[in-house]
Amino acid sequence: MLWFIWTEISRRRGDQRASFKPASQRCDAQGPLRYCINEAAGGTNGDIVYHHHGRNLDETSWNDDTYFTGMLQEQWHASGALPPTVITISYGSTWLLTPKGKQEDSGLLVDFMARLPAIEAKVGRPRRRMLLGESMGGLNVLVAGLTHPAQFAKVAALCPGVYADTPFSSFDTIRAWMERTGADPKIVFGVWLMARKYVADEAEWRRISPLHLAAQAGPDYPELYLSCGLYDAYGNYEGTERLAHIARQRGVRTEWHPLYGGHCASDVASLADFLVN
Repeated sequence: MLWFIWTEISRRRGDQRASFKPASQRCDAQGPLRYCINEAAGGTNGDIVYHHHGRNLDETSWNDDTYFTGMLQEQWHASGALPPTVITISYGSTWLLTPKGKQEDSGLLVDFMARLPAIEAKVGRPRRRMLLGESMGGLNVLVAGLTHPAQFAKVAALCPGVYADTPFSSFDTIRAWMERTGADPKIVFGVWLMARKYVADEAEWRRISPLHLAAQAGPDYPELYLSCGLYDAYGNYEGTERLAHIARQRGVRTEWHPLYGGHCASDVASLADFLVN
């Protein structure tokens, strides 16, 4: 009885919420791709941002007032900035954008790029085309932006799954990486399983590794916004920091925001500014 009373007294009563007028949202599907077109009530600036969500979210999450996407909209409203049209993208709760390879589920990168013209026919040709993603989505937008640099003006990747080692590294190498980064072993095992669903071997992994893609980049590549929390349980900090260093060495305009916090700790103010300026 005492435990029940304490549980009732100490349970959470609500959530801190962002305050904003939700964007209008119209959703549709093309083949395996589901998407929603989100347009602010006060108008948009002619840009399009393709938002790739994190694990276990979906294409409808843009107006969530407890998520960073709600905070972004609140920030744009407070600053008086006209926001871009945001098109939220989903191939399901978990997925990776990869070129077509040996695995049956590979090829979503090809599918995504092929569907852009039909989606944009509904909203008009963008002034600039940009990418935004967090966690799993952060990796996906880096793969798309660094593989097809001429198609995108900016890429914002929050807490992206960027790793110096690979799902095909030895057990000892992965264990040393977990000790070095503080990554949660259960999470690492889940990432390992998901990666092997879309990527068959080391050579295929290199085709989507942002570190390898950035090593071939140049000043004409999309401008990058990278952020990650020091205590990211996915072990993403080390790889994201290295990516920022490589990109800058290659002449890519890069904002790197190292943050004191956990997985997907975000600096919303600088992100909002990056996406509208």
